[in-house]
Amino acid sequence: MNLFLVLSGIFIANALLAELIGVKIFSGEALLGLPGAQIPIAGQRLDFNLTAGVIIWPVVFITTDIINEYFGKAGVKKVSIITVILILYAFLVISAVTGLPPAQFWLDVNSTDAQGRPFDINFAYNSVYRQGLGIIIGSVAAFLLSQFLDATVFHWLRHFTGSRKIWLRATGSTLVSQLIDSFVVLFIAFFLFGNWSMNQVLSVAAINYIYKFCIAILLTPLLYVAHALIDRYLGQQQAKWQIEEAAHESEV
Repeated sequence: MNLFLVLSGIFIANALLAELIGVKIFSGEALLGLPGAQIPIAGQRLDFNLTAGVIIWPVVFITTDIINEYFGKAGVKKVSIITVILILYAFLVISAVTGLPPAQFWLDVNSTDAQGRPFDINFAYNSVYRQGLGIIIGSVAAFLLSQFLDATVFHWLRHFTGSRKIWLRATGSTLVSQLIDSFVVLFIAFFLFGNWSMNQVLSVAAINYIYKFCIAILLTPLLYVAHALIDRYLGQQQAKWQIEEAAHESEV
């Protein structure tokens, strides 16, 4: 129970933070001091411009796979539903507080930036925290769908690998689920609720997926480190029993 609480806490905290910081788009090339990649995709040349949420989203990847391994599909679904409820609660609170009338002295003391230029702190505050309905619906729908798909693919692969090759079922399930996630969130947020063309959705989704694909591969060693630490914490016998129990319940 303590292990599930710790893993759930890590999962929820990072998923919620990713939603909140995701409003910022950064340049992957500029971060590394490189020129724009200009990758040709669907008739466009795109750079690696990514949401800031991707910085910590890999933690969610790893935690999902660990919960899958030790607590099965039921564990992943339970923590995913709790996370969605908390994300919706966070957006509800944000909607309420961004609608509060600002105090005049707060506007006055923050009326200029460090260079003395006019600055509207209330507008900036609301712009950073408030997200459109389409983005909220898209991110929540994509999150739930990708998490449930990840859990299903993980245990489908485990049926063939047994307790061996955790890298295959963890990486394989992530690559499949994030392919769906990358497309669904953009399709709902910017095609159904926005004004993007399908070509733009597919192009940007491809860039996001390339990043997630690379990160999923690079993080494989960390998965084994986490697995070893948990096995040491639980003890080899208890860890083996829990993994087998999770696999059995997921197949029922």
